[in-house]
Amino acid sequence: MSLTSYLAVDRQQLANDITQLHRQALADIGPEDVIHFKKMERWGKICSLIGYGTAWIFPNPISALLISQGSFTRWTQVGHPVVHKGYDKLETTRTQYSSKTFARGWRRFLDWPDWMTPAGWHHEHDLLHHYNLGEIADPNNAQHNMEWLRQSSLPMWQRYLIVAFFSGIWKVSYYTPRTHKELYLNAARQQGLPAPEMTRVGAWSLFTPQGRALWGQSILPYSAYRFVLLPVLFLPLGSFAVLSVLINSILAEIFTNMHSFLVMIPNHAGDDVMAFDEKAKGKGEFYLRQILGSVNYPTGSNLNDFFYGWLNYQIEHHLWPDLPLSQYQKLQPQVKALCEKHNIPYLQQSVFKRLLKAVDIMVGKTSMLKPAAA
Repeated sequence: MSLTSYLAVDRQQLANDITQLHRQALADIGPEDVIHFKKMERWGKICSLIGYGTAWIFPNPISALLISQGSFTRWTQVGHPVVHKGYDKLETTRTQYSSKTFARGWRRFLDWPDWMTPAGWHHEHDLLHHYNLGEIADPNNAQHNMEWLRQSSLPMWQRYLIVAFFSGIWKVSYYTPRTHKELYLNAARQQGLPAPEMTRVGAWSLFTPQGRALWGQSILPYSAYRFVLLPVLFLPLGSFAVLSVLINSILAEIFTNMHSFLVMIPNHAGDDVMAFDEKAKGKGEFYLRQILGSVNYPTGSNLNDFFYGWLNYQIEHHLWPDLPLSQYQKLQPQVKALCEKHNIPYLQQSVFKRLLKAVDIMVGKTSMLKPAAA
């Protein structure tokens, strides 16, 4: 998008058109959205059940992939939309699937067993990421976060190798510590205290509040649940069954890390995706940035969308993060048409093409697009 075209977009009319689509979607929300949501949840549970139901036989990638898909589904298609309040508007989901009760307290590992705490995920993702998209303040700004690698003296092939390794451990090595960091910084701000010094070593240290929270609320309880409790449940089938489940659980963890890396990182990275130096001014500018700073993958069918975790509707999700998953399927063609009307690029490509573009950003081969250089 040229700078002239970027500046020429009628922000007010864009905001009006997007608001109108949102109103239509809100009026369309009904019981069928709950039915659809529970179907996606059920598909994920079936994957987990078959995965664990076969994991005890012997270590194998099929069981691990099924367990991985179950975990991925629980994060992207259950935890993600529920914490975003996507189902708060529906009477039938105001208890178990309410953002106020989901995964809270004793329901923590019943509703959403994962490394991140729901509170940390909500603050880091729902607030900081969504309302600072493409800015330095965006905790998921791939170019900014990987500046240490982009500016390193390592040969390019080694940088790609580091990113490949990182993709298999990124939930525990990046996402989880980052959510605790942002929660800790936010607590200091709310108390009127200066921002505490945060270091990579301190994030993991038992001598810092952030590190103790990371270990006590995430690392230890999740590891105990995934790698101790679940394998031990198979003890009646013998010690080899326990070992097989443990190995398959570790493989599944690597697979779900790689799966989530594949669909999440390219959503907002590439040399054709915009990054911004200043805060958005006005609703129209905010909406424009959500479009120009996001990327979609192929869309249109439940089976396709299930494997993408519905993150293939990233443009629509960033415009309206509080909608049920099924509404994005309906809105996608309308949003694409709206972008054509306003002469705004609507990026939608193969996830593998987008992955290459995102990794090129991470290693420093290319850089994000800026409005001043568009």
